[in-house]
Amino acid sequence: MIELKTGPWKLTDLELVPKNGLKVMSCFHCGGGSTMGYKLAGYEVLGGVEIDPEMMAIYKANHKPKYSFLMGVQDFNKLPREKIPDEYLSLDILDGSPPCSSFSMAGSREKAWGENKKFREGQAHQILDDLFFDFIRTAEILKPKVVIAENVKGLIQGKAKGYVKQIFQQFDKAGYDVQLFLLNAAFMGVPQRRERTFFIARRKDLDFPIIKMNFNEKPISIRNALGIYAEEKGKDFTSSINYKYYKAIMPGESFSKAHPKGSLFSLIKLDFNKPSPTITGTNGSDQLYLPTDMFGLSDNQVKILQSFPLDYNFLKQKAGYVCGMSVPPFMMQRVANQIYEQWFKA
Repeated sequence: MIELKTGPWKLTDLELVPKNGLKVMSCFHCGGGSTMGYKLAGYEVLGGVEIDPEMMAIYKANHKPKYSFLMGVQDFNKLPREKIPDEYLSLDILDGSPPCSSFSMAGSREKAWGENKKFREGQAHQILDDLFFDFIRTAEILKPKVVIAENVKGLIQGKAKGYVKQIFQQFDKAGYDVQLFLLNAAFMGVPQRRERTFFIARRKDLDFPIIKMNFNEKPISIRNALGIYAEEKGKDFTSSINYKYYKAIMPGESFSKAHPKGSLFSLIKLDFNKPSPTITGTNGSDQLYLPTDMFGLSDNQVKILQSFPLDYNFLKQKAGYVCGMSVPPFMMQRVANQIYEQWFKA
């Protein structure tokens, strides 16, 4: 079995990972969190499809993909056969994290479903609800052996459960049997409490068995994860109007506990003796604060807590945003490793 990565690392470490000969394409790859996870598990990631030019630039700078398509999956699905690389038509895994902000438990949620509006993901007008079905259509066209789709926990809560039923139906029509898992990165080598759904689909004609996804690694505290980087400080927020709430709460608590109306729930004083709360594209470096005083996380600290490599080049983007929008590499390494061990190795 391949070494399960933990602790600070660098992109150059990928050169030492034994290759398993399996090939992956990634859609909605953002900065490439899942890509690094597959590479850590020994896979070759050929490239992928991404609508956001800024994220594509970051992806190319760090991963140097063989094939890249700067467009939405809807447009990729319309490409003529001669425009699609042959290697994309013999994939082992099609990976994707369809933008999911409309299904998050934060914000308007149900009120945002079906709206065609401009989202940060791609700086384009899209109906995010439809992108999962467009992604399944990509699978139907390329016919990979396995499809993996990561998404938010909110997708399986409340009224969104009906949406999940439609996802299962579309996978079935596309020729895939699918299993759904709710996984927590804190038990997968990532020093962060991050729950995510994983749809893992296998092509029916391959007769792969039911797969198991059981992870129980010991949770890693922020302090143990950061090591020598624990003393770093990010942006100074001690002059903020919310500093009084920071002073009134204990490590691990939200500002909402001290706010008279229970507001500022996303602002948190970190407890270094526990894993980090979920890092998102909005909180990143600006809403999670050190326990010693109201300073945000440094870039190195964000990278480590998201299991990103220390030498990752974010170009002009904030580390907190890119990391928060990405799958933790260590989390995807564990998933990809199990898929290899239970399905492909035999």
